[in-house]
Amino acid sequence: MSVQASLVLDARNTLGEGVTWCTRNQSLYWTDIHASMLWRYRPADGNTRRWPMPERLASFALCENDGWLLLGLASGLAFFHEDSGEMIRVTDVERGLPTRLNDGACDRQGRFVFGTLHEPVGDEARRAAGHFYRLHTNLVLEQLPLGEVAISNSIAFSPDGGTMYYCDSITRIVHSCRYGDSVADVRVHIDLSQQQSEPDGSAVDSEGGLWNAEWGAGRVVRYDPHGKPDRVITVPTQQPTRVAFGGERLNMLYITSARDGLSDDALANDPHAGGLFAVEVPFTGMPEPCFAGRPA
Repeated sequence: MSVQASLVLDARNTLGEGVTWCTRNQSLYWTDIHASMLWRYRPADGNTRRWPMPERLASFALCENDGWLLLGLASGLAFFHEDSGEMIRVTDVERGLPTRLNDGACDRQGRFVFGTLHEPVGDEARRAAGHFYRLHTNLVLEQLPLGEVAISNSIAFSPDGGTMYYCDSITRIVHSCRYGDSVADVRVHIDLSQQQSEPDGSAVDSEGGLWNAEWGAGRVVRYDPHGKPDRVITVPTQQPTRVAFGGERLNMLYITSARDGLSDDALANDPHAGGLFAVEVPFTGMPEPCFAGRPA
């Protein structure tokens, strides 16, 4: 079954990502990575706010401490207070490596899990030079034993928190693993290796279905807990990036997108690239877990 999402906000993001719904203020947050900008949009009245960041903002998490966010900046992690603008650095990540932070999400225990990506220089080919990490609530950083990665993406967790999903986008394979204090039993969950599109950001619904944005395909696909596709959302733009459930009933699927890499001709045929899209779906999401650590 296929339905189409509609444009909600013509944000014209260069690389919209990290979309996250906050149930406390009924607002949607996301980042335009290359513009170093944090966005907030409130559907009830259309109010939009933006915060410039000191460097590229790749991903983030809501915090249990109201008003605070945990930022995954290009070079490391920091706390940010959206009203005062206060920023508290937590730690650098992969200093000295040709990488930056990328996708991230909180697990059901309130820890922030994220990955990095390789940034090629000149004609260098992108390669697996990054890693996956977990920031514990005591602010100790742990590297997860999930191997090296070129473009970390699709980080999400099953409703019971016992399964983690993740991918290296250039391999076009989404993996799952048994997740807890340790990770084990890595296996293929979704294999898109025969397609030209790449798996990007994901979200999980209350029934355990994984919704994945397919970069280059103009669509979001739901996969059941066994990894079988059972629903397609077409998005009227070529490069959807990530999805999140929002709204009062958590049954609105919000989708960010990107203009990055599109030629002038491609943009002429894709006028809403970089926009925020939404569609009501017959599934409900789950409240976004918040990071349980506190600013020092």
